[in-house]
Amino acid sequence: VQLQASGGGLVQAGGSLKLSCAASGSIYRLNGMGWYRQAPGKERELVAAITSDGSTNYANSVKGRFTISRDNAKNTVNLQMNSLRPEDTAVYYCNAAIKRSRYSGENDYWGQGDQVTVSS
Repeated sequence: VQLQASGGGLVQAGGSLKLSCAASGSIYRLNGMGWYRQAPGKERELVAAITSDGSTNYANSVKGRFTISRDNAKNTVNLQMNSLRPEDTAVYYCNAAIKRSRYSGENDYWGQGDQVTVSS
């Protein structure tokens, strides 16, 4: 199983970016998906999460600015980021909880990380 993220980059404060992440490989069931971020010198933190039925959860710092969505047919999760701030600068990681077969347990998988830099 692989998670491939894309869409990061450099943007000015107030701008927007959209991150996308696609899961591929042997997937029986794709459960919760989410985005985490890690800024230099800080711990990795949850940004947003979405369950298989579409329920969402956001960090307080991004509520009202970021929107997470998923396409279950394509095994993708997106993060639309608006009104970006310099403090949003971090490496963003996608995450997915995946069952690889009917009889296997659920495991967490991570994307490779995508740099988002917001200039002031």
